[in-house]
Amino acid sequence: MSTDMDLEEGGHRDSGKTQSFWDLMTFKSITSVLNRGVIKQLDFEDLLRLPADMDPSSCHNTLLSCWRDQWISNRSNPSLFRAICCAYGWPYVRLGLLKVLNDCIGFAGPLLLNKLIRFLQQGSGHLDGYALAISLGLTSVFKSFLDTQYSFHLSKLKLKLRSGIMTVIYQKCLCISLAERSKFSEGEIQTFMSIDADRTVNLCNSFHDMWSLPLQIGVALCLLYMQVRFAFVSGIAITILLIPVNKWISKLIARATEKMMKQKDERIRRTGELLRHIRTLKMYGWELLFSSWLMETRSSEVTHLTTRKYLDAWCVFFWATTPTLFSLFTFGLFTLMGHQLDAATVFTCLALFNTLISPLNSFPWVINGLIDAIISTRRLSRFLACSERKPEVEQTADSPSPISLDEQSEATFRNMAIVIQDACCNWSSSDEKELNMVLNHVTLDLQKGSFVAVIGEVGSGKSSLLNSILGEMHLLHGLIHSSGSIAYVPQVPWILSGTIRDNILFGKDYDPRRYSDTLQACALDVDISLMVGGDMSYTGEKGMNISGGQRARLALARAIYHGSDIFMLDDVLSAVDAQVAHWILCNAILGPLMKQHTRVLCTHNVQAISCADLVVVLEKGHVKWVGSSADLSASSYSAFSPLNEFDTYLHIQRQDSSVDTNSEVQLNILEKITVGVSEEAQEIIEVEQRKEGRVELTVYENYAAFSGWLITVVICLSAILMQASRNGNDLWLSFWVDTTTGRGQSEYSTSFYLVILSIFCIINSFLTLVRAFSFAFGGLRAAVKVHNTLLHKLINAPVQFFDQTPGGRILNRLSSDLYTIDDSLPFILNILLANFVGLLGIAVVLSYVQVYFLLLLLPFWYIYSKLQFFYRSTSRELRRLDSVSRSPIYASFTETLDGSSTIRAFKSEDFFFTTFTQHVTLYQQTSYTELTASLWLSLRLQLLAAFIISFVAMMAVIGSHGGLPVSFGTPGLVGLALSYAAPIVTLLGSFLSSFTETEKEMVSVERALQYMDIPQEELHGCQSLDPDWPTRGLIEFQNVSLRYMPSLPDALHEISFTIVEGMQVGIIGRTGAGKSSVLNALFRLTPISGGCILVDGINIADVPVRDLRSHFSVVPQSPCLFDGSLRDNLDPFRVSDDFKIWKVLEKCHVKDEVEAAGGLDVHIKEAGMSFSVGQRQLLCLARALLKSTKVLCLDECTANVDTQTASVIQNTISTECRGMTVITIAHRISMVLNMDNILILDHGILVEQGNPQALLQDEFSRFSGFAKASTM
Repeated sequence: MSTDMDLEEGGHRDSGKTQSFWDLMTFKSITSVLNRGVIKQLDFEDLLRLPADMDPSSCHNTLLSCWRDQWISNRSNPSLFRAICCAYGWPYVRLGLLKVLNDCIGFAGPLLLNKLIRFLQQGSGHLDGYALAISLGLTSVFKSFLDTQYSFHLSKLKLKLRSGIMTVIYQKCLCISLAERSKFSEGEIQTFMSIDADRTVNLCNSFHDMWSLPLQIGVALCLLYMQVRFAFVSGIAITILLIPVNKWISKLIARATEKMMKQKDERIRRTGELLRHIRTLKMYGWELLFSSWLMETRSSEVTHLTTRKYLDAWCVFFWATTPTLFSLFTFGLFTLMGHQLDAATVFTCLALFNTLISPLNSFPWVINGLIDAIISTRRLSRFLACSERKPEVEQTADSPSPISLDEQSEATFRNMAIVIQDACCNWSSSDEKELNMVLNHVTLDLQKGSFVAVIGEVGSGKSSLLNSILGEMHLLHGLIHSSGSIAYVPQVPWILSGTIRDNILFGKDYDPRRYSDTLQACALDVDISLMVGGDMSYTGEKGMNISGGQRARLALARAIYHGSDIFMLDDVLSAVDAQVAHWILCNAILGPLMKQHTRVLCTHNVQAISCADLVVVLEKGHVKWVGSSADLSASSYSAFSPLNEFDTYLHIQRQDSSVDTNSEVQLNILEKITVGVSEEAQEIIEVEQRKEGRVELTVYENYAAFSGWLITVVICLSAILMQASRNGNDLWLSFWVDTTTGRGQSEYSTSFYLVILSIFCIINSFLTLVRAFSFAFGGLRAAVKVHNTLLHKLINAPVQFFDQTPGGRILNRLSSDLYTIDDSLPFILNILLANFVGLLGIAVVLSYVQVYFLLLLLPFWYIYSKLQFFYRSTSRELRRLDSVSRSPIYASFTETLDGSSTIRAFKSEDFFFTTFTQHVTLYQQTSYTELTASLWLSLRLQLLAAFIISFVAMMAVIGSHGGLPVSFGTPGLVGLALSYAAPIVTLLGSFLSSFTETEKEMVSVERALQYMDIPQEELHGCQSLDPDWPTRGLIEFQNVSLRYMPSLPDALHEISFTIVEGMQVGIIGRTGAGKSSVLNALFRLTPISGGCILVDGINIADVPVRDLRSHFSVVPQSPCLFDGSLRDNLDPFRVSDDFKIWKVLEKCHVKDEVEAAGGLDVHIKEAGMSFSVGQRQLLCLARALLKSTKVLCLDECTANVDTQTASVIQNTISTECRGMTVITIAHRISMVLNMDNILILDHGILVEQGNPQALLQDEFSRFSGFAKASTM
């Protein structure tokens, strides 16, 4: 019936015509793909075309409309489950009818078998036997067609549901504001997409099984009663006793799983953090500490995993011993009740047990799957029920007092771009609203076409003001109204992984004229002309191939190209140096492209403030002052007063600033090209490694070694012996039947037979237990070892490895691949082993019973191996395409999560949604092709097995007439042969699928092993250090050269200089002149290629690298705080007491902010979002001062802060660091003016050094040139 439903579907891309009924039943459409798979590597073009109703966009619309109905009808607690029922309920019910038919036919087999054995016992009527034998074969054939059709349509339904759920989650992420999203952690939202979506889809399987399994069990019991009367009750009693036990176990498993998933989320978050900040952690020498925290999380995850695995082992044990116990008790009771056992009864019962085993076995899994799915649908419902951002321009708080708008205010709205009235906003949606208010009663009117500068100290709420206008925050009170379209540049620019042009166009059409104007205004034209591939060059993940300044300008170019009515720029000028900032201010912000539009700029740039039409001064979430820049008095914003800046050459227009930009850009490229080249190379290597054919034997060997060879041997032995005892049990039964039914009375008493039977039974149970537990133990041991080795190798890898490998790729190894090794690999290996020994047992018994079966064995094996070779070469290719098509889904999802506020500001949701839907379509297509291929194989295997059954039956019938030279022995043995031939189908199919599955899961081990032989840092040194080294802090560079890759020019070229103890030295130079390379060399992040570096006379190359780093302090370029308490952030080793910490915080001028936030024990959320960038920078400085070493390095640490904070940092350093050697890399000239000495680098060569004041007097020096250029 279901075939009529979908007759029009399927069809390869070249067969537009409808397929015939026969082609549909036999999955003919896939053969062209299979033929190609044998010859060549498959590509996406070779896949099957998707039927119209499986297109992700239609699946999305179906599910979304049902979810919306559900949401409208039940606002308080909408259920995704009901929405799914409404979307796909009917087709699902129709599939159920097909399943009923399928299950009923399954029982025809045992009944026909009973008739056949009775016929053999009586030896009557010629033709009846042949008719029975043939009909036995035919029912098998019919069942195999029904089976595959049911699976096909069910899986199609699952695919529709999966793409529906994925697209709905993605769309939700596009529409939900940052404040609303903060209820869920990043890790959680990623789990929704990867794990919860899959689990929810598994509902489809579990749900039909919930009713069909009890039905199958019921029918089987009914038939059993007809065979052995009430004796079957004893067997059933055992099974029924086990059901509550299993239910209890599965409850415990679910509990352990939930706890494990929590720890897993936490571990993945920690791993992500570790990988993100690896460079900083290495400079601090904290990587071991972090990895030990990570190991703690991992060990608690493993504890829950262990509980789960051992409970699983009990489950397996109970289910595996059921059949043998069943036969022992049933036949025992039957004979004890005084009945005579005969072959027909025994083997019909055995066949019925066999049909019982699979429903009984899969029942706990079904229940587990159902529990998982229900937990997941609840999690997803909670996420999908979040309120979405209102797309309209005006937001009003859901406050009881509506604000009435009279005519007058309507008029003011008309010529105002942005109106904010008494707005209070916060980030979190908690009840303590007053406590964490970020914006407090803000009222602002910004006119259309004006240029507004928003200034204020670090943490005064500048970024939050922009976010509130964008609608990303919770508006608790008041109203915010903006008119027209908005373009937004966040403080941390969001770069798509794609080409430079993609990043600027952002889904808009290409207009060459506007495009080139935009590039020029942002000073990007020169940069791009120097890149390999121009604007088509690839930016890499999060824009890692381009410098920070280029990222900021790229984000600005995107905003300008879009030409919206309102521009929101969050601190664009701080990431670039003075000349470029000046150029951008004149040509972009004040230039023709943006002149007519409203511009809101958060900034610390003095020049920008002086050009603004309106200046808004914020302080701690209040608007402190609004007015024109001319009226801005020194008192209202002290940083503006010229005292801090030695050179407020505000209006010096530099004519040659564009020339400088060029040189800046060129160098910029040189420094960054290192990453660019390596990224390319890495990509190529990575792809090559994926394309190898089968998984090599060494991978299996390695896995066995991880779990321990002894355990491996124990597992294999126990599995083989277990199967042997099981077969022995059955052979003993047939021997018993034959001795007792041979007219005379048997030689032995009934009890003798029963005792032997019970011995077999006990041995079997014991071996099953051994196998289950040794497997659990081995799997866990391997999981623990793989993770620890992998982490250890990664922690010791050089920084360069992390620069070349995208973080997502490493995280993937530690999340999804590790999850496979933890969980599904041992499970599938166990099934594979069981299938293998099961097949072995069947082949041995059949050959023993019927010699002729040996004749069939060879051709049969030949056909089977041909089939599976034909299938596996394609299936491997499809698997590869499957994983290739899956990664863009997750990659674009993660990327969207990072940049959702930008996407919403630009109103590009549709563009991104369409791109995502394309990724899902491709994934859907591979899955559909994979499904068809596996069913193609399954059908053919089942037909083969049907042939075996007919063969054995026919031979038995012919043999009973005495028409064959070799006697087939007794009805008992024939019965045994036939009851063994029946399950061969399922075994063959599941053997192949578990084999392919194992191969696929082994790829995870292969990928993990790949990262176990990555390059390692040189950790050991021959020189041991005093705890208080360096005592003086004298640093000498002697002819130091450094290059990042052999193919690249030197980043430092034979540099020599000496820094006397206690001196404060500034290093300046254009972007890419090699400033940071000096620190890289000092901290041995990159090994130097020539020369040597001495600190206090000790060559640092001889010192163990972790010791070396822990004796220096550093304040990194991008301030990073980690998830945890503030105390752990400042002093993770707990060496300083609270008094000391507070004192340092006071010196760094963040004491008040920390007290306001809640003291040292305040928990810092991901990436320290609770503090602003500038405050984070001050906290990092406090961290460095707490360490109190003789050498302190500062890497452009004032780039992101306002001039006031910068001067705070400067004063702190000059007063607190007396007697310390301080090396500062600076962008701002004002930072280095009071230093003792400065070094000027260019192209990695030291071109000038001396006292800054002396160099200023000399107007030919490079430094005075810099100072004149710097108008900041």
